[in-house]
Amino acid sequence: MPLHWRTDAPFAGAGPFLPHGLGRSYGDECLNDGGVLIRTRSLDRFIALDEDRALLTCEAGVTLSEILKLVEPLGFGLPVVPGTKLVTVGGAIANDVHGKNHHRAGTFGAHVEELELLRSTGERIVCSRASHAPLFAATVGGLGLTGVIVSATIRLRRQPSPRVDAETLAIRDLREFFDLSLESDARFEYTVAWIDCLARGRHLGRGILHRGNPAQEIPPPPRSSRRLAVPFELPVSPLNGFTVRAFNAAYYLRHRLSGGTRRVPRDPFFFPLDGVDRWNRIYGRAGFFQFQCQLPPGAAEPGLREILSTVAAAGEGSFLAVLKNFGEATSPGLLSFPREGSTVALDFPNRGSRTLRLFERLHAAVREHGGRIYPAKDALMPADQFQTQHRRELPAFRAQLDPAFSSSLWRRVNPGE
Repeated sequence: MPLHWRTDAPFAGAGPFLPHGLGRSYGDECLNDGGVLIRTRSLDRFIALDEDRALLTCEAGVTLSEILKLVEPLGFGLPVVPGTKLVTVGGAIANDVHGKNHHRAGTFGAHVEELELLRSTGERIVCSRASHAPLFAATVGGLGLTGVIVSATIRLRRQPSPRVDAETLAIRDLREFFDLSLESDARFEYTVAWIDCLARGRHLGRGILHRGNPAQEIPPPPRSSRRLAVPFELPVSPLNGFTVRAFNAAYYLRHRLSGGTRRVPRDPFFFPLDGVDRWNRIYGRAGFFQFQCQLPPGAAEPGLREILSTVAAAGEGSFLAVLKNFGEATSPGLLSFPREGSTVALDFPNRGSRTLRLFERLHAAVREHGGRIYPAKDALMPADQFQTQHRRELPAFRAQLDPAFSSSLWRRVNPGE
């Protein structure tokens, strides 16, 4: 069911309802089997731009890409961007997305000044940290379950250029990642590492650290670039232990030999996968699952050793393996994923029971080390694990739920609701 105007009341039918932007979540968080999806992409209007105060107000269906296209020529940027710019503002808030600069800027929700929420009763509530604060906290990172975000005011950052002065460094092992991360987080605004998750033994955790700072230059006019595309869905995934091992070895060697500092455009640094349309097709018709967890500081290194060892032993390595540290910044949302510590994200082709068994071991490792699973990327987390990782926040969150809203994820991790 499309929502075209902020003044519409789209609650026809019995529900349950769930807002749906561009559907970029990898699990069932944006699915609503047997219910009604309220499509918000048509809410794509800019409402106001206050350049003096660096505030942008727009509808929830506006994408981060559209925002950047508007504000970058004016010397502004978004303070936080995830790994893709092809997400809506509503989705970015509902998942409280994070980026490569969490240790400096926190989450996307930390820069939301206020939002307008449409409830199933037809009530429209403008909420912020100062007004309807409990509802604001439940909506930021609230998985779309408190109502439909129809508009938001976001604080921008001033930046002379969208380019980045980027540096790449080879990491020999997991211990070196943690050593370099301490230095990098102090000196660089953006840090993230690619990890060869099939490396074992003394090479466990080897990879490439990417770090950078905003370039202080007036950029030249942007050049148009052609995007690659995976032309069709492959019947089976070509990704296996052999091909991933070959890719990982070549990627590591290439960046180890060509490492250094260079000024790079925004998109290859922040959004490398956006350059390939329908990249998910390489996983074949069965698709893929993503595993992303957060581990607290004291447990991060041993927890990651267990996770990476488990993946390497299974021979199910991911060529998209991202590792970074979260900073101390507290997210404004009750269910927001980022907490101080480390996070790793791994993609696995869906090979049926073999993959499910691997995820059982990975989930057990996260539980043992006191970590958390990212709901926006999840399709397999057990209900008891969700209940445990959010046991402190769930009572306050449930008090703000819109009773007419639900999702496939919510029903999976809350049986009987």
